[in-house]
Amino acid sequence: MKSQGIPSTKSKETPAAKVWIGAGVISAVAASLCCISLLLAIMAGASGVVTAFSWLEPLRPYLIGLTALTLAFAWYQKLKPVNKKDCDCNTNTKPNFMQSKNFLSIVTVFVAVMLAFPSYAHVFYPQAQGQQVAANKANVQTVEIKIKGMTCAGCEGHVNSEVNKLAGILKVKTSYANGNTLVQFDKSKTDVKQIEKAVLATGYKVTEVNKQ
Repeated sequence: MKSQGIPSTKSKETPAAKVWIGAGVISAVAASLCCISLLLAIMAGASGVVTAFSWLEPLRPYLIGLTALTLAFAWYQKLKPVNKKDCDCNTNTKPNFMQSKNFLSIVTVFVAVMLAFPSYAHVFYPQAQGQQVAANKANVQTVEIKIKGMTCAGCEGHVNSEVNKLAGILKVKTSYANGNTLVQFDKSKTDVKQIEKAVLATGYKVTEVNKQ
């Protein structure tokens, strides 16, 4: 006589779902790693190393696509109907938190926050204000510095912060899309060399300096 088997209390959570959830988190973090490393480097006082992950920036669209694909598959695995014939689970047993929809929801929100990080990263950087000086108009000068290595809005905030530390800075406008920064300053208080030095201190490369 065959003994009655005791129903398993293990939820049938496929290993593939867990792997894809992990892959989604990793790819999301990698997609924003340049800006994340920038913030960590500034906090650690080692801003010169921020370009170490700039090579990842061209891969960002692919990493975002991989993230969307992995999470979509994870949700499919979680929401698809389970064939009762193939299920060895006890329907009265509540799955643990790591296997729940709530956990997957939290992971999804975390991934979304990571993917959007470059768009709001600048708010975490020191917001040094330009020196509001009453300069003689004859001393006001503008310089355009071409910069290589900026990859997101956070990089703009980094350059602005460093340049604004100098005395006599009236206005700074940095664009990672254009790869430059426009600096208006009082030449009686600072000079182009000092501004260029401040940009180089961020870890980016100055490719050209144009006085206006």
